[in-house]
Amino acid sequence: MKDRLRLCLAQMTSTNHHAGNIAFLERAAQHAADAGCDLLALPEVAGMLNKDIEDARAQITDEAGDPFIQAAMALVRKHRLWIQTGSTPILGPDGRFLNHGNLIDDQGKIRAAYDKIHLFDVFLAGRQPTGESVRYAPGERAVLADTPWGPWGLSICYDLRFPHLYQDYAQGGATVIFIPSAFTVTTGKAHWEVLLRARAIETGAYVVAAAQVGRHDDGRRTWGHSLVVDPWGEVLLDMGGTDPGLEVVDLDLGRVAAVRQQIPSLQHRRAYSIDRV
Repeated sequence: MKDRLRLCLAQMTSTNHHAGNIAFLERAAQHAADAGCDLLALPEVAGMLNKDIEDARAQITDEAGDPFIQAAMALVRKHRLWIQTGSTPILGPDGRFLNHGNLIDDQGKIRAAYDKIHLFDVFLAGRQPTGESVRYAPGERAVLADTPWGPWGLSICYDLRFPHLYQDYAQGGATVIFIPSAFTVTTGKAHWEVLLRARAIETGAYVVAAAQVGRHDDGRRTWGHSLVVDPWGEVLLDMGGTDPGLEVVDLDLGRVAAVRQQIPSLQHRRAYSIDRV
């Protein structure tokens, strides 16, 4: 297993059509290649962020026809780097969309595909209910992808609040866990960093969380603060909450084993029952 990973983390203000996001992707891939990166990691809805369901439906297709995914596959072949696409909406089997992420290797092959399992159906004070399940169908499979840097766990945004998913990835040996996101400003300010650090500490893995930032074409605002957190819970990179951009960080994967040896909580899990008295 390779013991070092050079990562380019992307923070985006995605548009409501594929073309603008593909243009950003092209610049990001070039930047990552020029910096000698192994991997480019993108945020949730990197391919399109569009709450106009009819306008979105006119553009969205399946994985094989999606222009953003196809552009990513062409760019990895050009630059010989891996891309974790964050996510982009594709058509699901029941007429709703899937919030769909891919891990594409440096030969242009899709190594893993993940559909967001937990949907953001919440009721924040002072805001309209957020009913993601009206537009999106939930995924049903967690995905652990084998790579030259060890197994990588895939998740998306609201999945972050379900720690059992990440515990399962850690039990499977995950060295890196991806949590691409488009957090609201309200929940981002209150919960974003503390949850990401908790997931890293609980699993002893690197957490890579590329995020959306700023005001989008459809009027939404996102929190930003794309983070990389190391297995001890230390924030290695915080890209702030103002502007899109690209940052490079080197991950020492030997730190995963070192931290898990110091605090072997993954080996200390015990079965138990709950007595209600």
